Amino acid sequence: MSHFHPSDSTDTPDLRIVALDRLIEHEYNDVQRTAPLAERLEADGTLRNPPIVAELGDESGRYVVLDGANRTTALHLLGYAHVLVQVVRYENPPVTLSTWHHLVCGISLADFLGAMRDVEGLELRQADLLEARAGLARRDLLAYVICADGRTYAARTDARTLHAQNNMLNAMVDTYKTRGRLFRTASDSLAEAQANYADLTGLVIFPNYEAAEVMALARDGELLPTGLTRHLIQGRALRTNYPLSELKSDDPLEAKNGRLRAWLQRKLGSKEIRFYGEATYAFDE
Repeated sequence: MSHFHPSDSTDTPDLRIVALDRLIEHEYNDVQRTAPLAERLEADGTLRNPPIVAELGDESGRYVVLDGANRTTALHLLGYAHVLVQVVRYENPPVTLSTWHHLVCGISLADFLGAMRDVEGLELRQADLLEARAGLARRDLLAYVICADGRTYAARTDARTLHAQNNMLNAMVDTYKTRGRLFRTASDSLAEAQANYADLTGLVIFPNYEAAEVMALARDGELLPTGLTRHLIQGRALRTNYPLSELKSDDPLEAKNGRLRAWLQRKLGSKEIRFYGEATYAFDE
């Protein structure tokens, strides 16, 4: 029996130029990154990596941004009406959904925990790490927090619907997301975090979500907290370096997409597009 792996596919990525107002976000953008990114885009004059989107699937013709909220927000701030995107099928494969966790630095531990305790409807209870991991896996917990001093707290709420829990989660993240420095991590290892961040305050660990939950929230105009969903994309288009002048021109979308198709054919014809099936590390992000 033969087994097909997503990395065996060499299909050309589905690149399109679409109206920015046809895109809907599924999570808040990182305000600490958006302004510098807008400045860099303006200086470079190119869109290096196209945002990843999936069709919402209703009659609105809208797309949900799976990855690239900061890029689309930056282009909106710069006054662009159109954006180059890569359209993918939101299913596994080719898209695997997992979760980023928050690594928080630069806030005193007392302020960090105190602000969370002030959130109405949120309960913080000290727990051991194994108990917290098990509770989150069952979705009994909203999240759990690992403090720099080694203490672990389980975050609970009486909210039961997806929308109510998301509102509570945003209220929790709002207590720290702009007060210190926020990084993403895939691990809940305190030792690993402390080895890399001298001013670590703590880790906030979130549950895994299903694609249908992400799409339902986006459709209803609800945003997940910044830097939470982690989408692993098979066949992601990178280093396109597409000219922003093509996106900013007053030409209609049909004409812009015609030039995009011609550009893509030239790239294919000159063998400038290379497919990598293996996992890679990029050192110039």
